[in-house]
Amino acid sequence: MIDKSITIEDLVEDYPFSVLYLSKKGIRCIACGEPIWGTLEEACIEKNFSKDDIDAVVKELNEMAKEQENK
Repeated sequence: MIDKSITIEDLVEDYPFSVLYLSKKGIRCIACGEPIWGTLEEACIEKNFSKDDIDAVVKELNEMAKEQENK
């Protein structure tokens, strides 16, 4: 399960589909060619996401992860 405390590095490594999603949200990630360290929450805060926005990102990523597992 993905939560807001996951590091960007682990998120991208464990859930490769997240790269495109993060890119669409304007969040830099390692695979995008711009190294970023820290958590998903920290990356979202850097982009001025609200707490509700961060919760929505986590929810959407978990829904995407579940879809990937069912393939």
